[in-house]
Amino acid sequence: MNRRNFLKFSSAGIASAMLGTAGLITWVPRAQAATISKTYYITEGFITQPDGVDVYFRGFSSDQNSLNTPGEHIIAQEGDTIDITIINTLGTSHSFVVDGMVDSGRISGGETRRFTFEAKNPGSHLYYDARNAPYNRITGLHGGLAVMPDGRDDQLFAGSNRFSQQYFWIFNEADPAWNDAVRNGQTPPNNYTPLYFTLNGLSGRPPGSPGSGDPAIDSMHDHRSALHGHLGDRTLVRCLNAGRIQHAVHTHANHMEWLASNGQQRDDVWLKDIVPLDGNGSVDVIFPFESPPDAWPPVTNATLQQAQDEGRHSAYPMHLHNEMTQTAGGGLYMFGALTDIFYEPN
Repeated sequence: MNRRNFLKFSSAGIASAMLGTAGLITWVPRAQAATISKTYYITEGFITQPDGVDVYFRGFSSDQNSLNTPGEHIIAQEGDTIDITIINTLGTSHSFVVDGMVDSGRISGGETRRFTFEAKNPGSHLYYDARNAPYNRITGLHGGLAVMPDGRDDQLFAGSNRFSQQYFWIFNEADPAWNDAVRNGQTPPNNYTPLYFTLNGLSGRPPGSPGSGDPAIDSMHDHRSALHGHLGDRTLVRCLNAGRIQHAVHTHANHMEWLASNGQQRDDVWLKDIVPLDGNGSVDVIFPFESPPDAWPPVTNATLQQAQDEGRHSAYPMHLHNEMTQTAGGGLYMFGALTDIFYEPN
């Protein structure tokens, strides 16, 4: 692939390419270390945004004809060997980095590079392209790595609060002028004006809009993003921010148990409905699927079953508390980085 042969995708096409390998993170602990192998193709192309504008992106993709941003997540156990093959289909140089674990060094245009590293530092990590920083990372070359503590399947780190299921929320934003400058081999302008905000590569579609409710296009129903749980479930959410904008992650229904920030375990687990997420940072929280204290009538399995029988969703939103992140193109409200939290009957 070269600069004159771009991939062109709608957001629906991007999601469809990813849904087969992404979603709820599953994990079974092992008694012995293993080797986890992944192959990524560095590709480029355009993704159509909610207002119809085509914006340039790059990605760690599943094959040379796809554009995946973020790339498929990796989950490993502490002590595992992670075997990575990078096939750079572009004419520009890139890299694969996980802070504190691996730096591939320069991978030239057209080069294939294979390397291994040890999974350590249990928690949530961003893998990304560190070259031409921060531009390659922000234009899409990033993804999530979960390192599970040795022998455990229900803790973020040894001694942490326990969970029963886990997801990645990877946030990013796009300034089309910046992305276009990267495409043309130029240095982006000093002024940074992001117009699009994404969660796991997608944006929201409010009820009544085209694509609303379609998991291939709507982050509010995307299987990788929307939380689904039964009363009693406890959901670890690994929040990673590939962009530059600081966020305030806000969940309705229940407060989150705030376990870690930027890879550092918190001494005290606070219950928070809003948790700060730094630019290029991380936050790990548990969302408890308990009956929301302010809900009336109270949320019970019987009321959830009744809602399902009547064709209704029992859902609460997650959005960011800096208003611009809920828009697209500078003004389309509810077309930004947000999703839903679905309560399901047992």
